[in-house]
Amino acid sequence: MRSITRLTGVSINTVAKLLADAGAACAKYHDEHVRNVPSERIEADEIWSFVYSKQKNVRRAKAAPEGAGDAWTWTAIDPDSKLIVSWLVADRGVRSAIAFMRDLEARLSRHIQLTTDGHGPYRPAVDVAFEGEIDYAMLIKEYGKTGDDRNPETRYSPSECIGTHTEVIEGEPDQAKVSTSYVERQNLSLRMGNRRFTRLTNAFSKRVEKHADSLALYFVHYNFCRIHKTLRVTPAMEAGLTDQLHDLEWIVGLIDANAPAPRKPGPKPGSGGRPRKSN
Repeated sequence: MRSITRLTGVSINTVAKLLADAGAACAKYHDEHVRNVPSERIEADEIWSFVYSKQKNVRRAKAAPEGAGDAWTWTAIDPDSKLIVSWLVADRGVRSAIAFMRDLEARLSRHIQLTTDGHGPYRPAVDVAFEGEIDYAMLIKEYGKTGDDRNPETRYSPSECIGTHTEVIEGEPDQAKVSTSYVERQNLSLRMGNRRFTRLTNAFSKRVEKHADSLALYFVHYNFCRIHKTLRVTPAMEAGLTDQLHDLEWIVGLIDANAPAPRKPGPKPGSGGRPRKSN
């Protein structure tokens, strides 16, 4: 954001307001137009980030705002169209999982097969949201020993996956299609495409509202503006939600359309509505 202010010469408050306006406009558009998605299967996962400071440092942080600490982004992707059907910024608990799955269920038009990892809150959330009308399986990964903090070569390396097994939770999922590969690849795309998710930098979000705004902008751009190299169209076009390729000018149009109508000029409060007479 500070780089933008240096390049354009505008105030950083102006840049922050534009981001907030873009986030609100994109979130509204996603909510209204990503509906009746004809998906046959969905993969869901969560990706970690943090706001203001890491959770372990919130207590001793100075003037930590509400929402500081861990910020998990729940995502649901259609592996066929590559469309991000639903997303949510929240904690990693059961209530958040239920809200996420209810939103996902409301955006689908048919019976689906769902795959998640072994995170516990998914089970009750899927049961509440889909009420058994789903083919659902968990792909549970087994990890080896974590990296040694004393060894700088392995301190930030992820644990090695030493095996997986599938657990059928509901319905009759096709075992050949039980996978989380696409949603995990999307997590990588998100980290590469959104600076706030870059590790070991000072680019993290300072407020959770700004974090959600940046994600809304990212997901709408990903779904409606970015041509997928494999599909050669955007995910929204592949899913049948639109037949047009959109661009950044279109997103600017969303911001303008979502802006409140300008207020008509009138008497200032306390003036009584009467002009003063000049001496």
